[in-house]
Amino acid sequence: MIKKELLSYLEEHYPCSAAEGWDNVGLLVGDAEGEIHHVFLALDLTEPVLAEAIACGADFILTHHPMIFSGVKRINHKTFEGRKILSLIRNGITYYAMHTNYDVLGMAHISSERMGLKEVQPLEATYEDGEDVQGIGSVGTLPEKMTLRACAELVKKAFDLPEVRVFGNLDKEVVRAAMCTGSGKSMIKNALGMGAEVYITGDIDHHSGIDAVADGLCIIDAGHYGTEYMFMEEMEKELAAAFPELKLTCAGIKFPYTMI
Repeated sequence: MIKKELLSYLEEHYPCSAAEGWDNVGLLVGDAEGEIHHVFLALDLTEPVLAEAIACGADFILTHHPMIFSGVKRINHKTFEGRKILSLIRNGITYYAMHTNYDVLGMAHISSERMGLKEVQPLEATYEDGEDVQGIGSVGTLPEKMTLRACAELVKKAFDLPEVRVFGNLDKEVVRAAMCTGSGKSMIKNALGMGAEVYITGDIDHHSGIDAVADGLCIIDAGHYGTEYMFMEEMEKELAAAFPELKLTCAGIKFPYTMI
């Protein structure tokens, strides 16, 4: 298929204008011309993931986290960033990323649906399309009042996780939940301000966790990777429906750490 068809679809459904100002999204390596046949989906474009994409013959890579965030002064084999850019060009692979624009227009809705939240609002409104206001994260009501322990089990099931970290009394009952996939420490005040009793996110450090509990907010840390690797599965389903002629491959699911 013509590459521009896919690029137009991504920009229409997840416009770069919905991304945060500090972010770096869109077409990052390659051009918009020519044909593509095989799209490889990943959360992060690490060197092993890139090798996996090359081995399976992909000619287009779509990730959630951008490989390039800030200015690049040199592109050579001495840095992992330079090696990846060179490898993409040598192998004729186009590289596209959609990060906070997907957080706003995709991840917030999908994570809320997986948790069964009702009466959902954005945790932080950042994007307005006509009368529709959307943003980073979400706040809503759990399917029923439950203990923090039961909520943690629901999170594990919803995101298919082996474990989560919990700050707070496991027997405390909660019903109003806030969510922010990825790294959500900066949104704790938003969660408190919107009356959440439990906050589901990732990358919570020790002091942020215990301070939130002191303020009356329980935390379920499901991990950065754990709350976002669903990007691959969700985009695979979406693109398969939109472009049945495209071959789609997801990177292998591999948590970036090992618990021992």
